[in-house]
Amino acid sequence: MKLARLVATGIGIGYINNGKGAGTVAALVYGVIWYGLQKQGLAVWASLCIIAGVFIIGVWSASVVEQEWGKDHRQVVIDEILGIFASLFLLPVSYVYYPLAFIFFRLFDITKPLIIRKSENLPSGWGVMTDDLLAGICSNLLVQFIARSNLW
Repeated sequence: MKLARLVATGIGIGYINNGKGAGTVAALVYGVIWYGLQKQGLAVWASLCIIAGVFIIGVWSASVVEQEWGKDHRQVVIDEILGIFASLFLLPVSYVYYPLAFIFFRLFDITKPLIIRKSENLPSGWGVMTDDLLAGICSNLLVQFIARSNLW
């Protein structure tokens, strides 16, 4: 259970302020980490492995802590970590596009439009992780469009 808590809380970020705003903090911290990895030239295949690994370990940890904390407890932030990684995947490394992806991700994650809300109904950790993955993908597609259209 201790390892599941450590993973689910993003190595303790979920405990910040008793979980209030912890998802935003986790997305910001891990977004900066992703930025650093991308600046160092992280390969596409390695990025995909990180995203897949976070998804798999996130489903496991969210399912385990759900038994004690309840469904999608606010201290669980591994889903926001996955979401920000998906938001930033293959984006041009930029001080414009990364913050934009962060804002769009949080917007999609909070409002949960379309199928994002329905994906929360998946059982246990699957629902916890899938809604943020979809929010991240939506954010990514929107920023990819903006970047490729030279709108910004």
